[in-house]
Amino acid sequence: MTHPPSRRLTAAVVQHPCGEDTASNLQTSIAAIRDAAAQGAQLILLQELHRSRYFCQDEHPDRFDLAESIPGPSSEALGAVAAELGVVIVASLFERRAAGLYHNTAAVLDADGRLAGIYRKMHIPDDPGYYEKFYFTPGDLGFEPIDTAVGRLGVLVCWDQWYPEAARLMALAGAEMLLYPTAIGWNPQDAVEEQHRQRDAWRTIQRAHAIANGLPVLVANRCGFEPDPSGVLPGAQFWGGSFIAGPQGELLAEAEDQPTTLLADIDLAAGEQVRRWWPFLRDRRIDAYEDLLRRYRD
Repeated sequence: MTHPPSRRLTAAVVQHPCGEDTASNLQTSIAAIRDAAAQGAQLILLQELHRSRYFCQDEHPDRFDLAESIPGPSSEALGAVAAELGVVIVASLFERRAAGLYHNTAAVLDADGRLAGIYRKMHIPDDPGYYEKFYFTPGDLGFEPIDTAVGRLGVLVCWDQWYPEAARLMALAGAEMLLYPTAIGWNPQDAVEEQHRQRDAWRTIQRAHAIANGLPVLVANRCGFEPDPSGVLPGAQFWGGSFIAGPQGELLAEAEDQPTTLLADIDLAAGEQVRRWWPFLRDRRIDAYEDLLRRYRD
């Protein structure tokens, strides 16, 4: 049996706690990027909104001061690091598009330092401790992969990870891997059993995206406890657990709940072989899916 030629890539995901000083948080991310590159990483994924604490635990207009333009100071600083090290960086940023118009945006810095493209988070949650609809306008760029020196990246963000439609549309547009910068944790007051169920569901749904689409999946989540600035809620314990999965959902590398620079070797050609064995794209009944465009069938 012949196999597609190997296309190997060393990828890294970075997770760390965040403090109140945004400059310090950015430097923590950059130090981890340098560490990953020194270990051979060619693609490095940072966690969601890595410059700051997760500010969406409450609603306060002053939090918009954290936003910046893209291109802007953080994307330019990361672009310079990408060019220096010859790596591709995926960085989640709070984008100020215009006065009163903000997005949760992932910027992709190519190995030559240029801004290869951006993805604006499409699915915006609004739950206790995750009041993102107050801060973020839903994305308007669709589900379009971004071409880079290491391949076509299907970049999505956090809450997008629960939606198989988003992963599928990235796959149908030719993405060679799926990447999810993430900020998710549990309420410290939840029962331990409930906390474990939530984390297991989070991991399972994303591994399922790998299987359903025959693509590697990279997930970077933050770790550490962050208090609710308003004092109303008990804060968030971000559970870390960043991981890299192969195109059959197999775990190639997985972090615990402490600061970690996680690396794995990925063969991008393996996805084609998997799709030959499991031709899910071939067997899709695209003639029977009209109701997916409806909110609900009453």
